[in-house]
Amino acid sequence: MLKNKITQALLLGAGLVFAATALTATAAEVPAGVKLAKIQELVRGNGTEVASLDPQKVEGVPESHVLRDLLEGLVNQDANGITIPGVAERWETQDNKVFTFYLRKDAKWSNGDAVTADDFVYSFQRAVDPMTASPYSWYLDMTTMINASDIIAGNKDKSTLGVKAIDAYTFEVTLENAVPYFVKMMAHTTMKPVHKATVEKFGDKWTKPENFVGNGAFVVNKWVVNERLVLVRNEQYWDNANTVLNKVTYLPIENQVSEMNRFLSGEIDITNELPNEHFRRLQKEHAESVAIKGNLCTYYYNFNTHKPPFDDVRVRKAISYSIDRNIIANAILGQGQKPAYFLTPEIVADFSPEMPAYGKLTQKERNAKAKELLADAGYNKSNPLEFSLLYNTSENHKKIAVAIASMWKKTLGVSVTLENQEWKTYLETKKQGDFEASRAGWCGDYNEASTFTSLMEGSNTSGGIHYKSAEYDKLTKAAVKATSEAKRQALYYAQEALLAKDMPIAPIYQYVTARLVNPHVGGYAVNNAQDQLYSKDMYIIAE
Repeated sequence: MLKNKITQALLLGAGLVFAATALTATAAEVPAGVKLAKIQELVRGNGTEVASLDPQKVEGVPESHVLRDLLEGLVNQDANGITIPGVAERWETQDNKVFTFYLRKDAKWSNGDAVTADDFVYSFQRAVDPMTASPYSWYLDMTTMINASDIIAGNKDKSTLGVKAIDAYTFEVTLENAVPYFVKMMAHTTMKPVHKATVEKFGDKWTKPENFVGNGAFVVNKWVVNERLVLVRNEQYWDNANTVLNKVTYLPIENQVSEMNRFLSGEIDITNELPNEHFRRLQKEHAESVAIKGNLCTYYYNFNTHKPPFDDVRVRKAISYSIDRNIIANAILGQGQKPAYFLTPEIVADFSPEMPAYGKLTQKERNAKAKELLADAGYNKSNPLEFSLLYNTSENHKKIAVAIASMWKKTLGVSVTLENQEWKTYLETKKQGDFEASRAGWCGDYNEASTFTSLMEGSNTSGGIHYKSAEYDKLTKAAVKATSEAKRQALYYAQEALLAKDMPIAPIYQYVTARLVNPHVGGYAVNNAQDQLYSKDMYIIAE
């Protein structure tokens, strides 16, 4: 199995024909000798209430966790993060510009309708349609899908998008440029299909439990906002025979201590994260439940470069330099996180940039430079810098913000007002640019550096980024069109160097995923760097 999957990645990277017939994409594979529990129900902490269950209208990690269970795209990932068949049982390309996906004929929607190529045509067109206002429409533009850019800008009709149903079970996508990692990009939440008749009948209410039609391993059963979201097995799912769990419940718990306590009381099987201050105790007293793995994510602070005081690069650099990343990563967190000096984490495949100059300094030297920069910008004891820092409600985010605000106060005499908002409001505030500085985090949509560097591109609306740099955007477009891997990597490094020069964000640390997982949960993907957990791959072991 592993050999075949590695071969897939190599062939796609070389731009050759590949047929995925050698791969399997079945759900949970229970090891021989494992005795299953009679009750197959899983409870997962999800950090916050989901903003939506519409794949073309979401942008956050909490929503993606749920949508991986409810909807299935062309491809999935396995426990090791390798791209494997989903609705597409195989695919091929001759030039990394035209991709043909052959859909499995036993894929069905939860109402019994067949999943067809027309469903993907409709859903991809819906993602770029300005009427949808998808926060991830830029993602299709980044694939260089024919006419995506013009459609998003309102200059062409969505029907001109480079997608075509050759027949009911053959779906073709045409790109403007060769993109060797295109198939990897298809595992993203936005690329999951929706059921046209249901969407058109119910409009925005199609995601309600009584209306929901999906093609994933589970369907929505009950949704009590801010309390629980309950999914049950989809009997129409093509691989239902190999799905073990009968029910999955997501709990939107923002307080990590509360989540931990509910785990320890046996109410939750998998937490979303850990309370930082309890990590060492949990590792000592509940080592069998503490699960830590590398993650394709970076934690950073985002500056609004179009508003004072952060329209001044000297202020941005001073604030960034004076963050002691070693204290945050090693003392406050201490779970294996790495101090970050660039946006793209080093766990990303084939990414090895040169450390920026400020990252090579000692913290004492960075602090001295920060003081000079702030003084040059006109801030001093008689004119102290003041600003607000926005973060989404979370005790862990709050602890980090308090610690960093203390660093700024001690080193620079800066006064910071901390402002927290619940997830949905926080996303809208950032989108509107109604902030000065804010907490942010970005997790890769696929394992390639462009999933991070594209975030800072001017037309990208995800994550509330308001950095607009013609020079940076030129590098982004050049990277997409690069004819060799070496040229593409060099452009990524140039983008990171420009971010260090302009400092629209202050990278703080590279994530690890640290959570509590009950030992009776089988199939938990410990080696998936993107933390793409599919409940269909999990099961409950008899105790």
